[in-house]
Amino acid sequence: MRMIEAVRAAITEEMERDERVLVLGEDVGRKGGVFGATDGLYAKFGEARVLDTPLAESGIVGIAIGAALNGLIPIAEIQFADFIHPAFDQIVSEAARTRYRSNGDWSVPMVIRAPFGGGVHGGLYHSQSIEAFYAHVPGLKVVVPSTPSDAHGLLKSAVRDPDPVLFLEHKKVYRLVTEEVPDGDHLLPIGPAVVRREGTRISCFAWGLMTHFCMQAAADVETEGISVEVVDLRTLAPLDRDTILASVRKTSKAMVVHEDNLTGGFGAEVAATIAQHAFDSLDGPVVRVAAPDIPAMPFNSPQEEFFMPSPEKIAAAMRSLAAY
Repeated sequence: MRMIEAVRAAITEEMERDERVLVLGEDVGRKGGVFGATDGLYAKFGEARVLDTPLAESGIVGIAIGAALNGLIPIAEIQFADFIHPAFDQIVSEAARTRYRSNGDWSVPMVIRAPFGGGVHGGLYHSQSIEAFYAHVPGLKVVVPSTPSDAHGLLKSAVRDPDPVLFLEHKKVYRLVTEEVPDGDHLLPIGPAVVRREGTRISCFAWGLMTHFCMQAAADVETEGISVEVVDLRTLAPLDRDTILASVRKTSKAMVVHEDNLTGGFGAEVAATIAQHAFDSLDGPVVRVAAPDIPAMPFNSPQEEFFMPSPEKIAAAMRSLAAY
C-alpha cells in the first residue's frame, strides 16, 4: 500500500469494527476527500456516518467534540493543516482539557486528521507544518507517521484511544513509498519511536517526510565513512525520550531535522531534552536542520527549494557535525 491507501484502509476497518466510528469534514462524502483518503466510504457506510460539512474548521472540530462526549468516535478531517487554526480554541481549550477539568469523568475520544507539509508547490496556504503549536498542549496526542504501515497501525490505535489525537499526514508522503501493511488487526502503540537505520557516529531525529530525506542523506554519507543512526519519532506527544537519549548515548552526536521554521520548531524540544539529560554524552553541539524563519513557503520552485530541508542540506550538516 501507499500511505493514502493505508489511511483509507485503517478508517474502513475501524468503521467496520465499531459502528460508533464516523467521519466528518469538507468533501469527505461523495468526493472522497481532496486526496482520496475517504474514497468509497460514503457508498459503503452512508451519509449518517460519512458527513460532509461546511467550510468551517471550528465547526468541524466542535461537532466532533460534541459527538465524542455523547458516545460516538469521530474522525474529523481538516482538509489542509494550514486551515486548522480557526479550530485552535476547540482543540486546545476544549478537547485537550476535558478529561482534566472534569476530574476524569469525561473524555473526548476523537481523531483529527490533517494533511501537512510542503514540497508539493502548495504555496503559502497549503504547505505549512503546524506540529509545534499542538505538541505543546498537554492532553492532546500528536502523531506523525512516515510510512504506510505506521500510518495504518497508528491511525487504528488513535481511533481506539480514549483521548483526542491529532494525526498529521505529510502530503508528499501519501504516494511517495509503497510497502507491505500487515493483515489482521494491525495496531501500533502511540508513543514509541523507531530506529529506521542503525549507526554509530551521529543520531539523526526526524518525522514525516524528513525521515525519508534523512535516510537518503545517511546513505549518501555512509560511503564517506560517516555512520548515521536515523530515529523516526513517529509521535511528538507523548515524546519517546528514552529512545532519543539511548541513541545519543550510543553515538555522542545529535541532530534534529524538521521542515517547520527553525525558531520554536519542535526540534528545539528534542534538542533541549538531549542537552538536559545526555549532556555528558555529547561530543559536539546539537544541530538543527530546519526551514528558515520566513513567514511562509513560496510557490515557485527555486524559493520552495530554498525553504525546504533537502537530502543534500541534511548530508552537508551531517558531514559538518561528524568533523566537529
